[in-house]
Amino acid sequence: MSSEAPNTPGKPAAPQFLSVGALARRAGVAVSTLHFYEAEGLIHALRSAGNQRRYPRGTLRIVAVIKTAQRVGVPLAKIRDALKTLPDGRVPTAADWAALSATWRDDLDARIRQLTALRDQLTGCIGCGCLSLADCPLRNAGDQLGATGTGARLLPGNESDDPAA
Repeated sequence: MSSEAPNTPGKPAAPQFLSVGALARRAGVAVSTLHFYEAEGLIHALRSAGNQRRYPRGTLRIVAVIKTAQRVGVPLAKIRDALKTLPDGRVPTAADWAALSATWRDDLDARIRQLTALRDQLTGCIGCGCLSLADCPLRNAGDQLGATGTGARLLPGNESDDPAA
């Protein structure tokens, strides 16, 4: 497997494949991060004759997509699913990024709304100091079983205590 691209006049040849260390340095991540991404099926390496990992250059862009998506809170499982929609072996383009990020937009908007609501509730609590288990919407949000009594309410044999039943 050649690691050099064809020479362009006036420019040094860019390597077609990168070692795990070179990819880590260029992507700004730890080698262990790349090993983790590979184990999770996010990136794929080829093996050299000496059984060393060699990553296609396009893996740099894939790692950039992964890191950017993670930074905005997209779970790795969703990133993996999105990357699987790309044609095998193709580096994500700007159009691919637009399509991938659009699939995450609704989730991000919902999380922003949820965090804004939590922030607003927190602001109302500051200074109260109660953190009442009975009344605090942050400490005990959506409690349905509290009105039926104290302690564990859904023990085997207590199914009649379930308000949804």
